[in-house]
Amino acid sequence: MAESSTASTTEQVIKTLDPASLLKNEIDQVGRIYNIIVEFFTNYSFQLVGALIILIIGFIFAGKIAKIVLRLCERHKLDVTLSRFLANASKMLIVVMIAIIALGKLGISVTPFIAAIGAISLGAGLALQGLLSNYAAGFNIIIIRPFVVGDTITVQGVTGLVKEVLLAYTILTDEDHVEITIPNKHIVGEVLHNSKHDSLLELSVGIDYSENPLEVVAMLEDVIGKLDIVSVARSPLIGIDAFADSAINIGIRLWTPTENLYSAKYKAYKEIYLALDKANIKIPFPQRDIHLIKDLV
Repeated sequence: MAESSTASTTEQVIKTLDPASLLKNEIDQVGRIYNIIVEFFTNYSFQLVGALIILIIGFIFAGKIAKIVLRLCERHKLDVTLSRFLANASKMLIVVMIAIIALGKLGISVTPFIAAIGAISLGAGLALQGLLSNYAAGFNIIIIRPFVVGDTITVQGVTGLVKEVLLAYTILTDEDHVEITIPNKHIVGEVLHNSKHDSLLELSVGIDYSENPLEVVAMLEDVIGKLDIVSVARSPLIGIDAFADSAINIGIRLWTPTENLYSAKYKAYKEIYLALDKANIKIPFPQRDIHLIKDLV
């Protein structure tokens, strides 16, 4: 009995390993897959075509709406960052709506997807609190607009010209064309200095007490006013800054475009020196007079 069972098992294994049997099984499997595909397209061909048409029309419609929104924002002279954000948000909203309609056309319920997205979003929100806070802060910046592209801001001890405002971070540039990336959560809620397009340049020069400081101030006003580094939005301020131990300090406050801050500083000091040298006005150096008193016995 055992021998007949063993023989039967061996015969089955041989049939299984038979190339003809293996080929027949593969052909049968391919045939079943083919029948499933044919049946699917037979039953859902019109739904697939309809969903595809809806998606194509939806993408085209979303792109046109985004362009219209962008043109409207530019016509009303809104900030370029806010304009692009509104255009992209409107396009994304329409695409999501079109995708829901297309899935409904195929008979697929979106309710489970929405529930799954909600659960995933909750877990992702807990895991990515720092990243999400950057996005929330970026959204706040875009809506409130404490600064726009082209402004000069100082925040967290960093000063630069705003190059681009994104949802996650803000990019600044300085005179050396170095890009400074600041996460938006470090901007919102902090003390922010916004000097628009210009930066404040503070200069100081000392003159001897034998000179007339008012005449020097008038001369420097004429020298600084002729330079092409001064912003047209604000006039420079020049006056007596302090009566120091060895000199009368003349203070100069002028506003200059941020991208030329240091070149403006060097150019201003050069013209100040040439003007003082031409007028034979002394620039003193620190000195002390020491008197020795000899005790008489």
